[in-house]
Amino acid sequence: MFQTLETINRRAKLWLWLIVIVGVVASLAVVVQRVQTEQTSKQVELVFDYRDLVDMSIYQPNPSQYIKDQLVVLKDAGVESMAMFESSLQEFKSAKRIWLYNSNEAALLQGKTANLNENYTYLLFAGPEEERALQPIIEETFMNLGIHVKLWSFDGKNGLILETPYESAVMKSMPQDPIAMKLLRDQGFTIVPRLSDSMPYDPEQVEDLLAMYEQNGVTRILFEGDAVKGFNDDLKQSSLTHFAETLNKHGIGLAAIEGLKAPQKGFSKLAYLTHYNVVRIHSISEQESFNDPKVLGDRLSLAVKDRNIRMFYLNAIVKRDTSKSEIVDSVDNIVKSLEEPGNAKAKIEHDGFTFGEAKPFEVVDSSWQRYAKGVTVIGGVALIALMISYFVPYVMMAAFVVGLIGAGGLFVLHSKLLEQGLALGVAISAPTIAMVLAVRRIDMSSIDLSFGPRLGRAVALFLRTSVLSLIAVPYVIALMNNITYSLVLDQFRGISLLFIAPVGLTALYVFLYRGESVFKEAKRWLSMPLTLLWVAAFVVVAGAGYYYLSRSGNAGSVSSIELMFRSLLENTFGVRPRNKEFLLAHPIFLVGAFIALRYRWGQFIFMIAAVGQMSMVNTFTHLHTPVIISLIRTVLGMGLGLIIGIIGILVWSIIERCWESWRLKLKL
Repeated sequence: MFQTLETINRRAKLWLWLIVIVGVVASLAVVVQRVQTEQTSKQVELVFDYRDLVDMSIYQPNPSQYIKDQLVVLKDAGVESMAMFESSLQEFKSAKRIWLYNSNEAALLQGKTANLNENYTYLLFAGPEEERALQPIIEETFMNLGIHVKLWSFDGKNGLILETPYESAVMKSMPQDPIAMKLLRDQGFTIVPRLSDSMPYDPEQVEDLLAMYEQNGVTRILFEGDAVKGFNDDLKQSSLTHFAETLNKHGIGLAAIEGLKAPQKGFSKLAYLTHYNVVRIHSISEQESFNDPKVLGDRLSLAVKDRNIRMFYLNAIVKRDTSKSEIVDSVDNIVKSLEEPGNAKAKIEHDGFTFGEAKPFEVVDSSWQRYAKGVTVIGGVALIALMISYFVPYVMMAAFVVGLIGAGGLFVLHSKLLEQGLALGVAISAPTIAMVLAVRRIDMSSIDLSFGPRLGRAVALFLRTSVLSLIAVPYVIALMNNITYSLVLDQFRGISLLFIAPVGLTALYVFLYRGESVFKEAKRWLSMPLTLLWVAAFVVVAGAGYYYLSRSGNAGSVSSIELMFRSLLENTFGVRPRNKEFLLAHPIFLVGAFIALRYRWGQFIFMIAAVGQMSMVNTFTHLHTPVIISLIRTVLGMGLGLIIGIIGILVWSIIERCWESWRLKLKL
């Protein structure tokens, strides 16, 4: 009976491998369109925070002239856009557009006795221009909030009385400063407004605001705070839907801020409703603006090339320079990072990009893609079933059938969970199968003592195993070929499991599946006496595992020395290969295979080598990184790892020959 099952299983396995190959072909077609999509957005936009410029100007003897001079400097450096926050009375005051007083201060100003039962806000306009530009905005904002507004004047200046406490009045947000906006437009800058959700959503106000934006050439907005505009009123007013429709009407898109601790609430829904008219933006913080220009230059160019960033948000700040006994700003440092010596602009242009208005990706999605993805799903289920078969052979077909049924159910109930779960399963399965087959091939090979054949077989095994591991790549890309992953609105899930599973399953196979039976091998290992050496080995392995996990994933920590080494690799090769692949795992695979072809204990080294196979697949799960960049990174890692591995084999051969010579002399 078992022989019959084994025969059926063997034939079924061939059919499953055929399905996997068909799935690879189908997924590669989807990958091609993913690459085409990534080529549709090639312009990079530099945005400077105008508020920072205003804040820095107060440290200058002539603030207005300082702002004008810095605008020219930034324009010459390639900055085409200015970010403008929503205004407030406090900002108008800081910009010297109005004077603000509470009731007591206003009474003192007028030489009157303060009314103890009054707690209002008084303001005076700096001049007729400020009055014409700001009075309508202030009146509309406060009257819409139900706050009474009265006219007021003093000493030839016109103003307003806002019947609300000073502390409350300065918190109310208003549209961007129209005077500053005109100044920036006259200087040739594009405006990138920043909106908050701090005020109640008013459809009419939003319509007027976005119409004004369109008239002023606004094509993209940023959000301030933890939520997009309209989020808090969405349940009552469907405000996000209205906001999205109004954005679409006026041709205005969104910018997704990279690196936030948590996504801005409502952003994903708004992105969907605006048909993903979204561009990713990377920020240089105030403190970082004083970093080494070369470091900043590298950071900017890498963000464009490696992470599909198309906008940069540049902040600036002042600091005390004790060596010069004066206060200096970081604008000059930012300019140096863009030009000499940082050369960010030159590097970005060298990589095939131009500077201008950032455009969203134009998704290439042919009608046949859905059918190709369907074939990919079937192939992915087959690959997972094959992986299971190497550990529990007789459940392979059951796993395949159950997997297909489960995939069908998830497609109906939660298609996103299907694509994420299946992508994770495939990413684990391919490198695991590759490592298991590598162990099997070593077991089936004859003991070889000669150097040349061992070297050739070790290299061939490394290449074969790597190709098998990379079968997962087109599957992962095709299953998650959605613009939401490129924009990091969604992400590949299960990174920690991906780091652990292939290594753990390889170790399981090496320990338990190379003897007569799993149970006998387990009994043999469990019956071994626990020695201090075993305890020490466990501590070392646990420590190495902890370090490995702490270094992996998006939150992994990196030392300053490694950052320098990474920069060296990037500048040398153009694309940085992964250290753990070419410095550790790939060379260890080659040396381990070379050793195992003569000494079977060398197969235990494959447990570490599995890290490299997993890492190659993991590279392509960074779905915001262009496919071509990930491919170059992987091939570079394999090539460098092959060279270092061969050097390692030569070193081992010398050690091996020395040991043989010493062993004979010492009669060991």
